[in-house]
This record gives sequence, C-alpha cells and structure tokens, in this order.
Amino acid sequence: MHTADAATATSVSAPVSTYVSASGSPGVPLPRPRTAGRSRFPLVATDLDGTLLRGDLTVSPRNCAALALVRAAGARHLVVTGRPAASCREFLVAIGYRGLAVCGQGAQLYDASADRLLVSASLDRELARLVVERTEEALGAGPLELAVVTAAPENRFVVTAGFTDRRRPEWGLAERAELWATPIEKVLMCHRTVPDGLVAATAERVGAGEVAVTHSEKGMIEVLPAGTDKSLGLQLAADRMGFTPADTIAFGDMPNDIPLLGWAGYGVAMGNAHPDLKAVADEVAPANEDDGVAVVLERLFAHP
Repeated sequence: MHTADAATATSVSAPVSTYVSASGSPGVPLPRPRTAGRSRFPLVATDLDGTLLRGDLTVSPRNCAALALVRAAGARHLVVTGRPAASCREFLVAIGYRGLAVCGQGAQLYDASADRLLVSASLDRELARLVVERTEEALGAGPLELAVVTAAPENRFVVTAGFTDRRRPEWGLAERAELWATPIEKVLMCHRTVPDGLVAATAERVGAGEVAVTHSEKGMIEVLPAGTDKSLGLQLAADRMGFTPADTIAFGDMPNDIPLLGWAGYGVAMGNAHPDLKAVADEVAPANEDDGVAVVLERLFAHP
C-alpha cells in the first residue's frame, strides 16, 4: 500500500464474498479487505462496455471529468475489459489513456502508451472445437452460433452468419469450419433459444476445468484458456504498478466482472448490472447511462 493512503484503510477483520460460477453454484471464497471507509483509492479499475462506456460506446463528459479528478489526486485508472487490445485501442485513445490496460478478459496485458502487447494467451483450437461440440450435444437444441477472436496482434473478430443480427462492418464472416483455421485467443458462443446462463453452465461443465467460461454480455458466452479471468490480469497489472487489492476500487456490470470485484478491496456494480454481480458488490451505483462511475468517483475524489 502506498504510504500516503495507509492511514485511510480500516483495520477490521476482512469479510468474505463468494465467487458465483457460470453455473450459479458457489465458487472459491474471495477474501475482501474491508475498505468501505476509505476516502480515496490509489487504483481505480473499470470495465468498459456497460460500465465506463455508454450504450453508444462513448465516455460521457461527466465520466471524463471524474477520471480527471482521479488523476489530479495522484491515483491511477486501470481499464480491465473483455475486449482484446485491438478492439479497445480506439476507446483508450479517446480518453487520453496512458499506461497498462488489462484486455481479453485478463488474457492480455497491453501497454497503451507504447501500443504494445506485453502478455497474450492463446486457446488450443482443437480443445475449443471439442468444447463447442460437447456443449451442443449436452444442450440437444441444435447448433450454437459462434465467433472467435484471432490471435494477437491481429485480434480480428470473426463470426458465423447467425451469430448476431447486428454484425459490424469490421467483423470477419466465416463458415464454421474456417473458425479453426488460424490461432485463436477465445471462442464466443450463443444460441437463439437457449438462455445464456444454461449455455454458460453447460460449457463450464463439459469443459471440465480444461477451459475457462464466462458470460460477458447478452448473447456472448466466452471460452478462454483455463485459469483466465479479469482477476488474473488485474493481479498482473497491479503487481507491475505496485498496488494491492486494498488499494483498489473496481467497477463492472456482468458476471465476467465477478472476479474483478472479488479481487478489489471495494467492488461497485452498475445499476444496469447482472443480478449475479450485484449480489457480490459492496455498492450498486447508478447505471452506465446515468454516469454511475462518475457518481462514485466524485464522492471519493471531488474534495482534497
């Protein structure tokens, strides 16, 4: 902990939050320092989509001003996003972001100042294909629609034709067999009629610990290298930056942010967050469209 902030931490016993897996069953207990009484946090970790970003994929003037308050106080802002580095670069540039960012659900550590990947994990393609096939067999509801993120530094988003009705021009389109033709970092799956939670729980079960499964947004269940989650990337970045969990406040909106909030000393779920995330958060802020990140940061950093 940085000495300037040591006096603000409370010295009471740490409560425990429980990480809820994609199946809805309790996971590993997450020790949480009791830091609600702190007036400042040296490290502010935020998700992007559904958290810092509005629905139109912009950062509001109020959120930008709140991040300026964080910097003026000598604290650091760390983006922790499910997007691969290639996909979040434009958002980081838009807010003048510098330094490290955690991308790809924790699989990538990206130096935004140098535009360089420091760490990047890949997913075994044959294992990914088998997990998809086993998930389909277990669900018994017909084929899943799929997408992959190709390996760094390219990180292209390539989808099958039915993956979404809102396909973006920059996304690649491929036949299912073509998805496994080149190295990948993750697979995304969805089903038109089966609920996301059931798809995620089934993929987690058939993956049997050989892969990580997370639910990042509606219609997107992600299959990643085993052990990958946002807490892994956050730990790596925090170690390099010299911060601890007790130094950290984190903001998120989806179940893939459960490890993020669980690692941080204080976790904030957005008003628009998934119920599973709200259940483990220390605080529920207003929604992303209502500048929820700024509302909390102004309370903490507006006054010296």
